Amino acid sequence: MTRPSQVLPQLAVLLLFLLVSSSAASTLDDTCKSVSASNKDLAYDYCVKFFQACKGSATADKRGLAVIATKIIRAAAVSTGRRIATIKASQGDDRRIQGPLADCDELYSSAVDQLDAAARGISSGKFQDALTNLSAAADAPQTCEEGFRELGVSSPLADEDSKFSKECSIALAVTNTL
Repeated sequence: MTRPSQVLPQLAVLLLFLLVSSSAASTLDDTCKSVSASNKDLAYDYCVKFFQACKGSATADKRGLAVIATKIIRAAAVSTGRRIATIKASQGDDRRIQGPLADCDELYSSAVDQLDAAARGISSGKFQDALTNLSAAADAPQTCEEGFRELGVSSPLADEDSKFSKECSIALAVTNTL
């Protein structure tokens, strides 16, 4: 039989765990509410789904969420770079598409470096540096799409560029609150 003196410490630990878990979930919830309120193009549900790509987001504080967002979009930039390489290889010598693809490849490669710098800035408390790097990375999709528009060519990266842009907006919004 368990004595009351043994139950009390166990109950206290359980209560503390529940409070910490609730607080972390509240941070994610509050952050996504703030993001969707500040940017009408970013729905609350989209924000939550975005962060659910990383298990650590459920227990992260705001700074942790900013780092997580930056890492998620870094992975997206790497993935887009791979897609660009695949498209370039499949298009052969078609100069009308090879030029913009080469530009996009360079933009997303630079975005990876900028996102690495942004994550380091957030982690070290240099939030202005992080915002500068996030903003530079966030320009990649628009500049990429512009190259295709100027040549009157349909962009094979339109979906990736649109998604990357939205995800950068989340990272910028979260980092801007630090």
